[in-house]
Amino acid sequence: MTRQIPVSTLHPTMRMLSDEQVQAIHHTSLDILSQTGIVMKNQDARQLLLDAGAWESEGRIKLPEYLVMDAIAAAPSRIPMYNRLGELTMPLEAGKVFFGPGSDCIFTMDVETGERRKTTAGDIRRIAHLCDGLEQMDFIMSMGNPSDVPALDIYVHEFISMIEGSVKPNVYTANNRADMEDIYRIACAVAGGETALREKPFMMLYAESISPLLYPEESVDKLLFCAEKGIPVTYPPSPNTGGGGPITLAGALALGNAECLVGLVLTQLVRRGTPFLYGMNTAALDMKSAIVSYGAPEWPAGMAAWCDVARYYELPTWGAAGATDSKVVDAQAGIEAAISIMAAFLARCNLVHDVGYIEYGTTSSMEMLVIADEIIRDVRFILDGIEVSERTLAREAIHRVQPGGGFLADDHTLDNWKWAQWRPRLIDRSRYDRWVEQGSQDMTARANARAQQILKEHEVPPLPEEAKKVIADVLKARGGD
Repeated sequence: MTRQIPVSTLHPTMRMLSDEQVQAIHHTSLDILSQTGIVMKNQDARQLLLDAGAWESEGRIKLPEYLVMDAIAAAPSRIPMYNRLGELTMPLEAGKVFFGPGSDCIFTMDVETGERRKTTAGDIRRIAHLCDGLEQMDFIMSMGNPSDVPALDIYVHEFISMIEGSVKPNVYTANNRADMEDIYRIACAVAGGETALREKPFMMLYAESISPLLYPEESVDKLLFCAEKGIPVTYPPSPNTGGGGPITLAGALALGNAECLVGLVLTQLVRRGTPFLYGMNTAALDMKSAIVSYGAPEWPAGMAAWCDVARYYELPTWGAAGATDSKVVDAQAGIEAAISIMAAFLARCNLVHDVGYIEYGTTSSMEMLVIADEIIRDVRFILDGIEVSERTLAREAIHRVQPGGGFLADDHTLDNWKWAQWRPRLIDRSRYDRWVEQGSQDMTARANARAQQILKEHEVPPLPEEAKKVIADVLKARGGD
């Protein structure tokens, strides 16, 4: 029998913008950069821009279109990210979607007591450990600013805690160039040298400008450092609607796009081909409460839109999902997390952070991370599409079945049930009596038990001895023990 061409499986996607809308946002962003301009506080970056063809007018730096377009053309369309063991685990490229937590929460929900309290360095290490054991968490971020270390050293301690707690790629933050240098020194020791780190990067810097149109000294300095060293970087602005950005989503997108492109231009001026992850944050500044809403639909809608713009530029994308404004892990948390995770998948956003945030990004929750992990598994099954083939059409099984009978004991069921149906790990489908016998636990209680099980049983490979030595040297030089 002649082998037949398989029936292609449709994997559902979403577009938020038409081609004409993408062009309108793009051209508005170019106008913002060339006519409105930016305020650049970093003198090295200012001179880079002026030397490359930008000009100063009315106290602002203004960028010509050709400078922006040249940077877009120079940046890679793919960023291969490795774990700290040197394995390629997160290629940020078209069609791939990866999830992980966020950074810099002030508080955490204690997984043992349920208390909302200040975050510690130990919490960061344990959350990294949990993410290392969660299959759908592809990378890690700190999920907190530790309150039990010197204030000037928090980001170095965050990085150390992350690499101790997990082998997965990490997205880190830093305060200034001194932090960057110490973190880079530690990372080189983990990777086996500067060349090894550049060839197989396991970390990416997350830094931001200040919307609207302000580029602080230290924020830009971190960006330049990464470009010099070949470290992948993301530089998403936060033109939150009604706050750092216009109240309209289109206006926020045009502004955010312009702001992000400035970061791209700077990295490519320092070193063409610097890996740059494009994106922004379009949360809504709630007009009633004045919080920056992590559960607002403006954020996932904006994410889908800037993913359309990124595809036009052929750049990998940054996004956010799996977070909530709820103060506890409840139905609201599940609704907001599920909607944003579905949107991230449909938009094919490459790196999706902030999973596990509650209380509008103020508090981290291990239970929320575990529940989001289950949501991601669920949505991934849907977005994998429906295989239509001789195996799945089940012609012979349908031919065999007795009318009014069933397929429970049919060979086709026995041969395929393990892969054909999605099976929950956290969601409860037991009968009522069984659920009562097992303690009548709700979703949050089951997530708590799962988190504590992973922390107890999951093992993380230790750091290389050379890295431990360098960490000790760095902390000693900073006045630590």
